[in-house]
Amino acid sequence: MAATQRVAYFNGRFMPEREVCVPFRDLSSLRGYGAFDLTRTFHGRPFRLKEHVQRLYRSLRYLDIDCGLEFDRMMALSEETLDRNRHLLTEREDYWIGQRISAGVQAIGDEGWEHTGPNVIIECCPLPIAKRAKLYRDGIKVVTPATPRTSAKALSPRAKMNQYLNIILAGNDVKRVDPQAWALLLDENGNLAEGEGNNIFLVCDGVLMTPRAQNILPGISRATVIEIAQNLGIEVRETDLDLYDAAIADEMFIASTSLCICPVTSFNGRKVGTSLPGLVTARLTAAYVDMVGCDFVHQHLSWLE
Repeated sequence: MAATQRVAYFNGRFMPEREVCVPFRDLSSLRGYGAFDLTRTFHGRPFRLKEHVQRLYRSLRYLDIDCGLEFDRMMALSEETLDRNRHLLTEREDYWIGQRISAGVQAIGDEGWEHTGPNVIIECCPLPIAKRAKLYRDGIKVVTPATPRTSAKALSPRAKMNQYLNIILAGNDVKRVDPQAWALLLDENGNLAEGEGNNIFLVCDGVLMTPRAQNILPGISRATVIEIAQNLGIEVRETDLDLYDAAIADEMFIASTSLCICPVTSFNGRKVGTSLPGLVTARLTAAYVDMVGCDFVHQHLSWLE
């Protein structure tokens, strides 16, 4: 196995990731029936891997999928996958560590599949740090699409599932208007929900506010931001937030596994705040950097130099 190729775990063994082949009758491909999670590294070290894998297993339980691996085994394999790929990282790069579980192959019966149970993939994917570098310089433009978030009455957003069409179509709505903008979906009641892989935070009169967890995927980074804010003595409110709240916000930022904290510079074309980042956002970012031992802002901006 070439030392210059990333490797992945696939159904019991490690192999070059380009050799991982999932059957076309896999239910994840046919029906979107599967779950995944992603953890990021800082200087090659995973951050809160346990919490991400715990969320993965909650998602699997919700979807009624038994991946065939105990929690501790999934943790060990995730760490081994990182160990086998870490040498490929440069000083300015980091990985997503992903666990991807399908419900298995929908076998007709005459194909002769060797494996029809859940397909388990664990992989490392380089973070798009260079591609996203300008977001820390210019901020993120956020737009609410016409497509709302799928109702929690129909499909809970609290599970991280392969079924991403709702968010993808909403993102397409926004990209047709502004290719550089990011989508922030509203829930069925017109409240701020979430974006693709990120949670939204507002700052109003020094109070940090974010949507309730009921109608969103409550991110690990979201929980980290809340923890940091509480440690800094910043008041945090998890509550319903609508377009009015966004319009009057003094500051706005997104929290995600890859970006951690990144300021929003405009919302539906309206300028947010008077500085980039805002004062509260800057305090939270500095504390986040201190917690993870990696200046992720500089990590991104260094690609612009």
